[in-house]
Amino acid sequence: MRPKGRWPPPVPVPMRPIADTPAAPSTLADRYKVLLGIGSSLSGVLREEDIYASIHRETVRILEADGFYIVLHDPRTDEAEVVYWADRGRGRHSQIRFRGSESEVIQTGQPVLVEDRLADRSLLVLGEDDSAPTRSAVSAPLHGGGSVIGALSVQSYRPHAYGPEEMELLKGIADVASVAIQNARHVSELDRRRREAERILDIARALTSSLDDREVLRRIVDASLDLLAADGAAVWLLEEAGARVGSSAGAIGPPEGALFPLQGELISLILDDRESVIIEDLPASGLLPAATRRRLKGESAMIVPLIAGDRVIGALSVGSSEPRSFTPDGARLLQRLAGHAALALENARLHARLRSLSLTDPLTGLPNRRHMEMHISQELAAARRGRKLSLVLFDLDDFKQYNDALGHLAGDDALRAVGQILQGETRAMNLVARYGGDEFVAVLSDTSEEGARQHAERVARRLSQHPLLGPLALSMSFGVSEFSDGVDTTEALIQAADGDLYRSKGKRKSS
Repeated sequence: MRPKGRWPPPVPVPMRPIADTPAAPSTLADRYKVLLGIGSSLSGVLREEDIYASIHRETVRILEADGFYIVLHDPRTDEAEVVYWADRGRGRHSQIRFRGSESEVIQTGQPVLVEDRLADRSLLVLGEDDSAPTRSAVSAPLHGGGSVIGALSVQSYRPHAYGPEEMELLKGIADVASVAIQNARHVSELDRRRREAERILDIARALTSSLDDREVLRRIVDASLDLLAADGAAVWLLEEAGARVGSSAGAIGPPEGALFPLQGELISLILDDRESVIIEDLPASGLLPAATRRRLKGESAMIVPLIAGDRVIGALSVGSSEPRSFTPDGARLLQRLAGHAALALENARLHARLRSLSLTDPLTGLPNRRHMEMHISQELAAARRGRKLSLVLFDLDDFKQYNDALGHLAGDDALRAVGQILQGETRAMNLVARYGGDEFVAVLSDTSEEGARQHAERVARRLSQHPLLGPLALSMSFGVSEFSDGVDTTEALIQAADGDLYRSKGKRKSS
């Protein structure tokens, strides 16, 4: 059986004369001595990338092996991979894969002897050409942890190169090689986990070094792409209406800001069971509604919950353009990243809330005086470069009497309503703030004094038409100032608007 895949064509090399063929040990004592020597030699090799070549080298010292390969098998997935093979003494690495259940050696856990391939069963061969077909072979299982973890095979271009003695010897070599391979893989696994732990630690430091939630989100998806070698990654944030893509990266990442409904079995697994989920075939998966699947790209995906304290605040996902790209080990790695990501995201959100509290008026939800002053300082810099800037100071007329007559709760409702009116009449590029008490300020960039007065008059009309405040005859006065020579600081703008406000109030009282 020739597996699918590409490998270099065999280089024609003269066949080894029979006289040069290694002779198998003739006695049981000799065999044990040889196996002890092989075991001693392999015990000093702890790098997985070196152990396969070492096994090949030790095997060909005592067995004829024009062809040679090592297959490793994962019993969980039934995937078998040729991790090393050699043809005519030339060692090669490969990534040839097939189902382990298709191999008699792996399936039965017993050695297999093929004395003449032309008259015997099919055989996995590598590197042969039509002029020199593989004729005989012997294969032995590799055992570990109570199961078959692979197979070892030697092959010859001549028939009847092997017999029962060679089969028993290869079985012994395979037993010694099994221990060496497991030791090397264990060392490789420890090294891989050490490197992963170092990377996770570096990522955690990078995530917690920022308190900007957008920057934290970006770093999370970038780290996910890199750590899992994925084609797409996304952070999903829970809202009342569904799960929104807070940040996305990669060729197949979902669009940022997109909202997906909280429907399907996947949502229950993430939110209720708090499980990590691997979707091997995304287009055919029944875990998501069909409408949701159509909006997602990729062939496979992995999703883990983002848990902060005892709450699920969202999910972290990675996707691949290939099916069956993710493993349980990958899920555990993404879970570790998700733990750090959730903590960093909550810290950033807490910082944003605290910052908002320090810059926001708690009653109206408008920016407070401190926020307004920070904003004006930025606008003044633009005004000094020639951009127009105006300010409106609003004051509710006789608000103390309104409070005394209707109570403070009604007064609070009135202030909130005024804030909503001001916000509704103010462009996004401008700012409206509660200055204090019953006073509000609108900072209007690219606006002249005349434009500012028109804006203030619209606000006053809206107030008079308000269903709650209009019938109660709550009104407001306003004063306007514009950036100019002598009126070029925050204090000067407010002072000028305040003077205009009181002149306006005086005119209204005298009329």
